[in-house]
Amino acid sequence: MTTILVVDDEPAILRTVKAGLVARGYEVQTASSGREALFLLTARTPDAALLDLALGDMDGVEICRTVRSWSDVPIIVLSAEGSEHRKVVALDEGADDYVTKPFSMPELLARVRVALRRRADPRGADDPVLVCGGLEIDLARHVVTQAGVAVELTPKEFAMLAALARHPGRVLTHRTILHEVWGPGYDTETQYLRVYASQIRKKLGRAGGAMLVAEPGIGYRLVDPADA
Repeated sequence: MTTILVVDDEPAILRTVKAGLVARGYEVQTASSGREALFLLTARTPDAALLDLALGDMDGVEICRTVRSWSDVPIIVLSAEGSEHRKVVALDEGADDYVTKPFSMPELLARVRVALRRRADPRGADDPVLVCGGLEIDLARHVVTQAGVAVELTPKEFAMLAALARHPGRVLTHRTILHEVWGPGYDTETQYLRVYASQIRKKLGRAGGAMLVAEPGIGYRLVDPADA
């Protein structure tokens, strides 16, 4: 049975999230503190973790950083509305995704499914062809097709799309994309991303392929329409 660790210091949220996950067939572990969460992550090794960033005893960002030093378990952070900076820092420190409180159970379950599927079928720079929905990216030949139709991209557009396709469904921060595509000297040039994202969307169109989704103030993700 797939095991999900839920970490939050609000008992009502722990109860609600646990009930929703159990109803969908997941085994659930709960922790109300950062120290308890680290113990369970070490001793029980869950398949994924839902981690509140605002814990009383430890900073959730520090937990992400600590866990990433020895584990690749998917981490979905739970954060308050308006805390974009905290989300960005957590993602840069190794979190896989985020959900903003208050959230709906269907939204949370969708993010959990994507994270679990991504872990079961990891992709990376060595994969010759990346696939997301009807989108296929041939890294060696620099060929992109959307629903079987060739898409002409500039080298930078191709690099940005490939970076996102290596992590389908996962949000990549502005800094992460800029660093990977343009280099370390461009970490704050977010206007580049707005321009290139707009161009990529126009070229991909709407014909049965992946969708490039903006996460305001945070970054972008490439989404399979089946997961949207």
